[in-house]
Amino acid sequence: MNAELKRLHSPDVYNLENYRPENPEKFSFLLQAMVGPEGKDGEESFDIEVCTPRWLEETYGVEDVVIGRHHLIIREYNYERLIQAIKDFLKQCTGENWNEVAEKVSRLGMWEFEDYVE
Repeated sequence: MNAELKRLHSPDVYNLENYRPENPEKFSFLLQAMVGPEGKDGEESFDIEVCTPRWLEETYGVEDVVIGRHHLIIREYNYERLIQAIKDFLKQCTGENWNEVAEKVSRLGMWEFEDYVE
């Protein structure tokens, strides 16, 4: 089974295709990648913090240690490159079932069912 990007959504950015950050060198926003099994219905949300290196530098202090999980660090906003980077990552996310695939996708973004236990 393979992962497929179904769509992107952001509660912070109204129109991702035409987004122009107020400060192109320093910005951050939440991006929700809706991903599901390739060629099948259904999608689940994976939350990614998209940010620039400058945003990281100014948000965290010199003494802070930042673990980069669930962050996508970009130098400039380019919608097409952003989509392509996510699609390229998803090509590596394969498995015998959706849980195996989703666990791999969750290395990129926080899976809405991460750590879920019935």
